[in-house]
Amino acid sequence: MLGKVFGVMTLVALTFGLAGGRGEAMAGGVLEGASRAVEVTLTLAGMMCLWCGVMRVLEEAGAIRRLARLLRRPLAFFFPDAARRGEGVEEICANLAANLLGVGNAATPMALRALEKMQKSNPTPDTATGDMITLTVLNTCSVSLIPSTLLALRHAAGAARPFEVVLPIWICSFTCALLGLLLTRLLRGRTK
Repeated sequence: MLGKVFGVMTLVALTFGLAGGRGEAMAGGVLEGASRAVEVTLTLAGMMCLWCGVMRVLEEAGAIRRLARLLRRPLAFFFPDAARRGEGVEEICANLAANLLGVGNAATPMALRALEKMQKSNPTPDTATGDMITLTVLNTCSVSLIPSTLLALRHAAGAARPFEVVLPIWICSFTCALLGLLLTRLLRGRTK
């Protein structure tokens, strides 16, 4: 459906552009946009590869396991079943670390691995557990200390001060994550 909407918008824009005698400007815009898209894609791919590699090195070095041990008690409040069984805690910690670095693309595979581990002990496989819902909410509204993807996009777009958005991102992401965690905890208690 969305493809159809964008297709119609593109056809309308092309029709009005050609009817208005701006065909040459449109052709130049298309070529410049395509060039810019490749540049931005390479910038984002480089950033994602860097942080995915860093996360992999931290995981292989055992840093994620140590972080999981440190965070086991605080995480037990929001992920009681995972903490009690010890299933998916390392992946949850890796997900949190990647989200703190602002690399959602590297965090998502960790969340999926944690969800797979939690699913193994799920008594009702067709229904998500409270821990699974909490992880999904936390992955969606996570705290970003270093919003690297956004900073890379702002830098690639030529922003004069790409870092000026960091403080509002901290405020917004912390508020959203805290509210999301508290709501999932509150609703978990009501459903039991």
